[in-house]
Amino acid sequence: MNINYPEIGVCGLSCRLCPKYHTDGDSRCAGCKSENRMAVGCPFITCAVKKKGIEFCWDCNESLNCEKWNKHREIGKQRDSFKCYQKLEDDIFFIQKNGILEFEEEQQLREHLLVNMLKEFNEGRSKSFYCIAASILEIEELVDSIGRAQDESTILDQRGKSKVMHSILNTVAEKNGYSLKLRK
Repeated sequence: MNINYPEIGVCGLSCRLCPKYHTDGDSRCAGCKSENRMAVGCPFITCAVKKKGIEFCWDCNESLNCEKWNKHREIGKQRDSFKCYQKLEDDIFFIQKNGILEFEEEQQLREHLLVNMLKEFNEGRSKSFYCIAASILEIEELVDSIGRAQDESTILDQRGKSKVMHSILNTVAEKNGYSLKLRK
């Protein structure tokens, strides 16, 4: 089977905004449908890709009644794993309405903003925080937050820059009812 979008999970998660995708070294994940992850045995990969020959759960004729995928989506409304699930339903709806290509383009933009935050504002302990922010804040909110943090932290060290960025992102998140922490 030809995999066209290895950075978009079978279930709808964006690998580009995952902390494991932005890890250096042997523990780096290249995406849910990369060769290494395909060998691990994710139940969605096993069902969709290996058994049915489709790349995404929503392309399955049984998707509306799939107990496994529906349970995953319901759990994602309340909890996360190592990856933020807060926008999973919104992302699936976006893909179904606008198509996978437009979603991929948006995820590439979000990843670009995430890489910018990691490069400029990560003091070594904020990767997950920035991944969550890149996943759930609107693109305009991210762009504005990065610009404000750059303006407000020009003379600060990396730790100070990180504190400024955290403060700005937390303010935006609180205003909009977002959570910038993994929900366990």
